[in-house]
Amino acid sequence: MKRRLVLLLTAALAACAVLPDRRASLTPLIGATEAELVQRMGVPSRTIETGGIKFLAYTELHVDVVPGMAPFPAWGPYSYGYYGGYGGFPPEVIHRNCETTFELVGGRVRSFTLRGNDCS
Repeated sequence: MKRRLVLLLTAALAACAVLPDRRASLTPLIGATEAELVQRMGVPSRTIETGGIKFLAYTELHVDVVPGMAPFPAWGPYSYGYYGGYGGFPPEVIHRNCETTFELVGGRVRSFTLRGNDCS
């Protein structure tokens, strides 16, 4: 049992090491043209231009549902059927998002910012 836990933890850490960091994967886009950015990232969710600076925003949304669990039935003289049990919890919905905004000056990417709870 202990060996399985060690193998599972090792595999989880290895998976984390293989996944690229979002900042590291987007840094090579600095200096790219607007056409190259759209070719790599796709059509932006929002675009605005102000003061000669253009901003292109890309939004990623993920919804995860953690299933709930029905209460355990209570057996004995004081149980009241399904509702007489104990424990259990409702399903949980988790919303994850990350918005990446690129700043373009002179038609080239100057910088980017990340905002959201799933930008790592």
